[in-house]
Amino acid sequence: MPTNRSWVLAHRPNGMVQETDFELRESAIPKPEAGEILVRTIYCSLDPAMRGWIVDRPSYVPPVRIGEVMRAGGCGEVVKSNNPGFVPGDLVTGMTGWQEYCLSDGSGLMAMRRLAPGTDLRASMGVFSGAGMSAYFGLLDLGQPKAGETVVVSGAAGAVGSVAGQIAKIKGCRTVGIAGSDEKCAWLVDELGFDAAINYKTENVAVRLHETCPDGIDVYFDNVGGPILDMVLAQIRMKARIVLCGGISAYNAEVPPPGPANLMMLVGMRARMEGFIIIDYIPRFPEAGEEMGRWMAEGRLKARDTIVEGIEKAPRALQMLFEGANTGKLLLQVGAEPAG
Repeated sequence: MPTNRSWVLAHRPNGMVQETDFELRESAIPKPEAGEILVRTIYCSLDPAMRGWIVDRPSYVPPVRIGEVMRAGGCGEVVKSNNPGFVPGDLVTGMTGWQEYCLSDGSGLMAMRRLAPGTDLRASMGVFSGAGMSAYFGLLDLGQPKAGETVVVSGAAGAVGSVAGQIAKIKGCRTVGIAGSDEKCAWLVDELGFDAAINYKTENVAVRLHETCPDGIDVYFDNVGGPILDMVLAQIRMKARIVLCGGISAYNAEVPPPGPANLMMLVGMRARMEGFIIIDYIPRFPEAGEEMGRWMAEGRLKARDTIVEGIEKAPRALQMLFEGANTGKLLLQVGAEPAG
């Protein structure tokens, strides 16, 4: 008989997340009750926020409990339905978790929603997922870039940063990306159209920021935090906007790093630094999806995926995210896409 394999949280990680922090379990495929649907998971999203979800502290969502299936956004196919809003064969996206099959009643945080027939499932997990939406709303609502301004993006070769940088270019900005390899930097410049890219592992970032942003920085889209944020703060222009999307450089730190030393630059430059959580923008996802879909159709917005195949590789795939082993969106392929 077919079974359902799922990863549950076994331990709270200390430092870098380990494969042993999770346990792979096998059980019977659940049966949907009244109002529920059974979804076969196809892709799971790997996101930096997942590291925060397994820490036992208050946040914008409750922490994953010990013994609970690891939380993850994903997409899949409805195989059984006792909910009038869904029929078998529907493609859906929502919180699937690290499991081959999941139950949903179509409600709650990141509720299951139906995807249009023929939807590119990988795109639904990348540009049109929380990652792409974070880039869109974080840059446009908080960063408010204006044509001719200089925008710097850290984590620029990741799922969020690569989209944020391209949107900055679409808006007429000079755009500089910071990434972790020469190959990623070349992708940013040669394929995505960034004006310049900095390899933070091999180059002096502070010096290269001076070289690539000679007039200073108007908008900084921050995905990493840490020393790079401090270097950018030292070079911001009057009325600069710093968008705090993430701080992946410290997510696995056993001791919280010290805060930026250059915060007073915000005062002198009359600048603003603001964070956001993408779930606050869920009602506005359709407007972003429509505009980004048009940009993709016009060839102005491009995407790349890094795919890890097999539910058994989920913990290792999560580690890859913090090692910078992915370019673009990192996805775990749990099951096959529907034929046709």
